[in-house]
Amino acid sequence: MKTVTIKDVAARAGVSPKTVSRVINGEDHVRPEIREAVQRVVAELNYRPNAFARSLSSSRSYLLGLFIDDPVSGYAAEVQHGALLQCRERSYHLVVEPVDLGRPGWQEQVRSSLSSLRLDGAIVAPPICDDAELLAIFTEAEVPHVLIGPSQPPADSGAVWMDDRAAAREIAAYLVTLGHRRIAFIQGPQSHSASARREEGFRAALAEAGIAVDEGAVRRGDFSFRSGLELGEVLLDLPDPPSAIFACNDDMALGALITAMKRGIAVPEQLSICGFDDVASSRAAWPQITTIRQPNAEMAAAAVDILVDPAFRRNGGGRNGDAPAFRLMLPHAMIVRGSTGPLGTA
Repeated sequence: MKTVTIKDVAARAGVSPKTVSRVINGEDHVRPEIREAVQRVVAELNYRPNAFARSLSSSRSYLLGLFIDDPVSGYAAEVQHGALLQCRERSYHLVVEPVDLGRPGWQEQVRSSLSSLRLDGAIVAPPICDDAELLAIFTEAEVPHVLIGPSQPPADSGAVWMDDRAAAREIAAYLVTLGHRRIAFIQGPQSHSASARREEGFRAALAEAGIAVDEGAVRRGDFSFRSGLELGEVLLDLPDPPSAIFACNDDMALGALITAMKRGIAVPEQLSICGFDDVASSRAAWPQITTIRQPNAEMAAAAVDILVDPAFRRNGGGRNGDAPAFRLMLPHAMIVRGSTGPLGTA
């Protein structure tokens, strides 16, 4: 089958190859009716731009990087999926770059990646999106970057986030409406700014209900399944154990659920458990876990859209002044499933 070229698209649409290139690259100065006609022909001919040829004919590589600390987690899988799909829609490619801030020499690893890959932009996922030294490296290399879930978006980058505090407050308030008063909380790591915001929401919900937080039932986890298992044991061994456990993410909630099952504690009849994120493990568990759906894939897709936006590039990736279009908060949703129920139903 003959490969469709940009000239074929231009001939069918009745425009020049340069105009087709402008439409594909999302550039300005193309009339809406012309843009629509070219996009229609691109779809009809199933045209796929040649990434190598595009990079040779411009100063861009059409390559974006996703920088993340744990690329094998459930959260990371959803972020990668969202970014990959949107890159495909935008005729870009994605590379995933793990960054371990605890490993000596990580700074040179990042600098080397930026130098060799010639990225058009970078997506920086939490918690490393809050590391000032890492962000300074992107700024020095003049690589436009968008942060997912930062604690405080810097002036020289784009940002996409959700309201962790409001989401945690909503799910904790839901436990209160079920009659729970002894509600334990498994914190996330201190290095992750979302952990603090989720704890603030948990405490706010209990305060609004006039319920004192039992500090002995607030324990620090690290977002891992193992920490959920271990802290589930600790919480259920308390002299007055909780009737509900709110874990700061789904992996820890699943760990607490397994601990309860091992002890023969019925969920939700004797113990309610909820998490945060709505990753695949929350849906694979039995009972399925009540959680907050964090729009991970959608945030990653939005980050791609910001990076390839011509206005963002003209703005210097945010360096030439702030713009509201480069800061975007997406909505969350509480997903009620079988792991939570009214107090005292056993």
